[in-house]
Amino acid sequence: MNFNLRFLVCCGILGWCVLAHAAEAPRTVVLRPEGLVVSKARLAAGDERLAPALALLCAEADRLLKLQPASVMDKTRTAASGDKHDYFSFAPYWWPDPKKSDGLPYIRDDGRVNPDSKRGTDSGAFSRTCNAVETLGLAYWFTRDERYAEKAATLTRTWFLDTATRMNPSLEYAQAIPGINHGRGIGILEARHLSNLVDGLALIAGSPAWSTADATAMTGWLTTYYEWVTTSKNGREEAAAENNHGSWYDVQVVALALHLGRVADAKKIVAQATTKRIQRQIEPDGRQPLELARTKSLDYSCFNLEALVRLARLGESVDVDLWKFSTADGRNLRAALCHVAPYADPAKKWPKEDIKATDRARILPLLVEALRGNEDPAFRELLAKHLGSAASGEYWRFSVAKNP
Repeated sequence: MNFNLRFLVCCGILGWCVLAHAAEAPRTVVLRPEGLVVSKARLAAGDERLAPALALLCAEADRLLKLQPASVMDKTRTAASGDKHDYFSFAPYWWPDPKKSDGLPYIRDDGRVNPDSKRGTDSGAFSRTCNAVETLGLAYWFTRDERYAEKAATLTRTWFLDTATRMNPSLEYAQAIPGINHGRGIGILEARHLSNLVDGLALIAGSPAWSTADATAMTGWLTTYYEWVTTSKNGREEAAAENNHGSWYDVQVVALALHLGRVADAKKIVAQATTKRIQRQIEPDGRQPLELARTKSLDYSCFNLEALVRLARLGESVDVDLWKFSTADGRNLRAALCHVAPYADPAKKWPKEDIKATDRARILPLLVEALRGNEDPAFRELLAKHLGSAASGEYWRFSVAKNP
């Protein structure tokens, strides 16, 4: 789902609402089940304030009905294993060494994507598939149009389940660097989209298009992948990463743990994030030094915050409140958000010269999440300013209202 669509849907349709009856709610892990139920009831009651977000969602889902199902077999390059069923990608910021006749080993140029890294590999198709399943699942949940569920099921079976086209459940060969390695722990970042996939599948549960056999087979695939990502050398390396890679590793593993019913695992990881992520990554003034060191420092500051905020949302399911955590010297999520929040204004100059501009609108949904638990006039003012019209303002008002 593209960013603008995700923002409108999450703020306009999936806002914080009174708790719905558990039996009515889908078993989503990132998208709030109670928000889905209440928003669906509001739409059914004819609440026109949510209609624009639903129309945008359905328009995107309609476009996805034409998407060709992708698989790991489509790539023109193959992992070092020689098995095309193995996921394979190249490290995006690594380039041939111009001083070497064969270019090997590759050298790093942070932030500058080597276009060749995107050709003939799996990364783009994998993320498109996972995100498409989520969008189609949402459209099915709100409309019960079976076309959306059927498409989501087909995309999932093709990439993950069908014998001829399925992906092996590991990322052993992700983000390989020519002349250096055949894959590395950092590549696990590319599987962060699995949290979108599992929510999409939860939303089509019950549709004839997604059978019990399909769901069982997918649980088997995810279980095998979960064991790999939590025990393998690559998985251990990514879990130990201190920057955004570690944050997104936690998001990925917690989402999968919750989906698979491993609640104790999920709670342990979220609880450890207080010291392992927030305390180590955020300075008392809100700066994130490891992200600021990058050539796209605002982009990576937002990227890491997006992971931490999503992890805080997942923490709600296991009764761990990351928003309330703070060290004695003031290292906390709110401090990090306060540091980047003023730059939601495109006219405000970011203090570092980045090599590429960042979409400042990415900051807005982070502010919405912060406002869910605690009132902050500065955050509310920023949202009102940058959303503009009263119509779009309804999205964030609904999102932060405790009693809509």
